Amino acid sequence: MDKILVLDFGGQYNQLIARRVRAAQVFAEIKPYNKITPEEIALSGYRGIIFTGGPHSVYAPDAPRCQKEVLSLGIPVLGICYGHQLLAFLSGGTIAPAKEGSEYGKTEVQTQSSVLFEGVPKESICWMSHTDAVQVLPTGFHTIASSEKCAVAAMADDERKLYGVQFHPEVTHTVYGETVLHNFLFRVCGCKASWQMQNVAQELIARYRKKLIGKRVLLALSGGVDSSVAAVLLQKAIGDALVCVFVDHGLLRKGEGDFVERTFRDQFGVRLIRVNAEALFLHALRGVSDPEQKRKIIGEAFIRVFESEAKRLGKTDVLAQGTIYPDVIESGKGDSAVIKSHHNVGGLPERMGFSEIAEPLRELFKDEVRAIGETLGLPRELVWRQPFPGPGLGVRVLGEITKEKLELLREADAIFRETVDELAQKPNQYFAVLTESRSVGVMGDARTYGYTVVLRAVTTDDFMTAEWTRLPYEALEKASGRITNEVRGITRVVFDITSKPPATVEWE
Repeated sequence: MDKILVLDFGGQYNQLIARRVRAAQVFAEIKPYNKITPEEIALSGYRGIIFTGGPHSVYAPDAPRCQKEVLSLGIPVLGICYGHQLLAFLSGGTIAPAKEGSEYGKTEVQTQSSVLFEGVPKESICWMSHTDAVQVLPTGFHTIASSEKCAVAAMADDERKLYGVQFHPEVTHTVYGETVLHNFLFRVCGCKASWQMQNVAQELIARYRKKLIGKRVLLALSGGVDSSVAAVLLQKAIGDALVCVFVDHGLLRKGEGDFVERTFRDQFGVRLIRVNAEALFLHALRGVSDPEQKRKIIGEAFIRVFESEAKRLGKTDVLAQGTIYPDVIESGKGDSAVIKSHHNVGGLPERMGFSEIAEPLRELFKDEVRAIGETLGLPRELVWRQPFPGPGLGVRVLGEITKEKLELLREADAIFRETVDELAQKPNQYFAVLTESRSVGVMGDARTYGYTVVLRAVTTDDFMTAEWTRLPYEALEKASGRITNEVRGITRVVFDITSKPPATVEWE
């Protein structure tokens, strides 16, 4: 089986690079730049190496750098963003702050004839995110792409099969990014498409059957796609040694708790314990407005409930979670920057009453999780269910959380989702957010003063990047009319038209 090494230098999109490679049915694995030697790379049989992006400047004294010998192994290399600059730096080029200023977002790039750009128009849109740039090319390299502000948007040393691109081909905003990656994998590296998601599912089951043998496992089941797939994987791996605990924390969507219980207990026969912990969570969140603090409080409260249930059940060794890779990336990983702490990653307390944590989906993206769910035979209506964050409405009520605000948001969110569900084509995620903003309204010739609700809908395939969805005006009008008429306490409805980046999908 052909495989690609993704050498990790701490960027936000590093796992997304591996995801794109896997989507082409070529196996990819990520290794930190300082955890694998050139000798180990040479012995591992990689067909190619991809240097990832990262938040550093390559010329800084503490910049993450691999050994220069990696470029002399005879293995093709593709450098992306920081990796592009590092490739030039290690080869003797000069990198400095961009003379024309930084580039961020969609940028028009002009390409030249190159094996890397076969099938790519001479002018196309790419996603840029950099402040430094290659100022002087290394010996043996030539420019194969440029933009208005970046003279060396891509470079090549065809003889040694070393290539660098300043833009990010792994994100969907780069229109021909998939073509660029495919050219590197199949034309430069000579890979064959032989790796499939079904293999991943079987590998995970076998791995956790061995890892968890003789241990009792408590799974934190939210009822969402991620924890549901994790539950089925672990059930196939360890059977009756798994017990699922569903915490009804009072931050759920309308009807959510009953749906989860009915689905898993009645339909799948999973050993399920439902814990009503609304009072505990709302008390812990009282007076708290900071989103990071809310996430950490919710994360710790979850753990305390699980610890309590574990004690009641008897000796329980392992806490299992449906953590996926976007959670890990945004919570900070290695040299990556922290975007926001997820309740099941950065929100976990330092001391817990479990000997270990099992996260079988930790290295997978949402679309890969769904594919595994279908492979395992989960019903389509569950696999493709609307995503819902672990902290629930706790990160969709801005500012202090109260029961009154939660009830307002629950109703508004249900109305919006019902409206969108009637459309033939639906976004990948759609929900309502209750802001702290209040404004004057008029109903029945009388003055009202209520909250503002934001409607959010995004289209994405990996949740690392997302475009705001152009919903029909008629649907927005219907949702707005119903919310302001049916939910007393809400006087204004607005629609969020921000993509990710620069925003995140959730507001907090």
